[in-house]
Amino acid sequence: MFQKKSMLSESEARVLSPRLLAHLGDAVFHLYERERQLLLAKTASQIHRKATIRSSAVGQANLLEGINSRLNDAEADIVRRARNMKAAQRHSQQAAYRLATAFEALLGYLYLTNADRLDEVLAWTLEEPPAEASADHPANVKDRL
Repeated sequence: MFQKKSMLSESEARVLSPRLLAHLGDAVFHLYERERQLLLAKTASQIHRKATIRSSAVGQANLLEGINSRLNDAEADIVRRARNMKAAQRHSQQAAYRLATAFEALLGYLYLTNADRLDEVLAWTLEEPPAEASADHPANVKDRL
């Protein structure tokens, strides 16, 4: 889906602020979701509704939890750094927001460094989730971190 030429080396991208990576990753994921829904939905309103479900903080937190075990060490480090960033404000679902920021930072990092890997990670998000939700799932925990 995305360009096949990396814009930065991994070492160059790793020195960027996780907040900057998350900002880019947010745009990447929104574009990905809208493009994916384009052929599935009949109206712009349906595209928006369906895309925002997975683009919400809880939706992205759930996606990260589903793919976390498949990440390599560099990707896991980006996720850890972004998740542990000081929150800009208090949210009722602090854990979900931190995980969503980490997910977005991962996508921003991959967008800049490895478009093929970005496509692979995004494809993982489309796989069926486990049948049973975890008891400490972000949607079920107010402040896990």
